[in-house]
Amino acid sequence: MKQIEITPQIAARRARERLRALADPVKAAGAERYFKETIRSYGVSSAEVRALAAALGRTVQEAWTVDDAVALCDILLRDKELEAKAVGFLILGRFKNSFGPGLFPRAKRWFAGNLLDNWASVDIFCSEVMSPFLEKHPAFSANIKSWARHPNRWVKRASLVSFVAPARRGRFLDAVYEISSSVLDVDDDLIHKANGWLLREAGKTDSARLEKFLLARGPALPRTTLRYAIERFPEVKRKRLLLSTKI
Repeated sequence: MKQIEITPQIAARRARERLRALADPVKAAGAERYFKETIRSYGVSSAEVRALAAALGRTVQEAWTVDDAVALCDILLRDKELEAKAVGFLILGRFKNSFGPGLFPRAKRWFAGNLLDNWASVDIFCSEVMSPFLEKHPAFSANIKSWARHPNRWVKRASLVSFVAPARRGRFLDAVYEISSSVLDVDDDLIHKANGWLLREAGKTDSARLEKFLLARGPALPRTTLRYAIERFPEVKRKRLLLSTKI
């Protein structure tokens, strides 16, 4: 019997069917209360979502091109539920070795169109897609850095989070500190947290540079950003930095 070709549309339907089978209304209600933004959830755990994406990804990876994975992601991004979006990101991420420059404008349209309209979706997408894209196409670092001044908060957060994984390995640190400086005046707690996270990761390979940066910015640093940034420092140094940068 001839095997049925799995198109992006068929894969999306299978993902939704599996998510509905795993759905837990109680967990969904809890997840929806957890976010300040209005989101929808199936109530499926992160582990189950990753397992689902891995299983589906294995069935299509040899037959699909990266364009097929982009098409699936485009379909599932338009679902309201967090988990459906995440399946799209995770499967697209399996094709990271084939990411081409054309993915960049598509990703920006997804962000600017509010298809990634919560911090969880932004963070998963950046981890699975934007960070690998940046590593493969470092010339785009300036483009992603410029997102930090975009009026859309999700584009802005994506600029920061896209650099988190590379920063952890000591990559793009000049760009990291430029981005961080550019958002210090942004009045948005989700940006403050993302900035602190980025700085903390940058400090893992060069803690002296991070400390120097924090002391130089002093009172300009939002306290949330500062507290996230110094989490890896010894307690004595954390206290000193909190005191030294106090308004």
